[in-house]
Amino acid sequence: MTVPIISAYAGALLIILQGVLMVLTGLHRVKAGINLGVGDDPVMERKIRRHGNLAENAGLFVAVLAIAEMTIVPSSAIMIIASAFVIARFSHAIALSTEAGSHGAEGGKIFVLARVIGAFGTLICFLALGGILLFNLM
Repeated sequence: MTVPIISAYAGALLIILQGVLMVLTGLHRVKAGINLGVGDDPVMERKIRRHGNLAENAGLFVAVLAIAEMTIVPSSAIMIIASAFVIARFSHAIALSTEAGSHGAEGGKIFVLARVIGAFGTLICFLALGGILLFNLM
């Protein structure tokens, strides 16, 4: 059995990002005086979704990536998919750091593009990882 080193690197980068997003969300909570939920604060909503979206996607991805890496999926494929996923998740987090990226406000088409890259990149990585794992297990 192979030790999933690539998955460990991906997981390390993603957990650091998760921690940063958690702290930024918590700091905004304190600053805005919001104990639970979003209040009427769209910035709080954006920060919660930025943090939550990563949490919803990263854990499952890293778990399946590690399984794929420990089986017969080539390391080169694992590296490509892991790198693409990490880039996609950072892109998505950056996009949701702005009103343009989260709500389509004027003046930030680059952030809208970053969100598209993040969302579709995540989906493509999920499908690629699931597909290559199934293909190699057959």
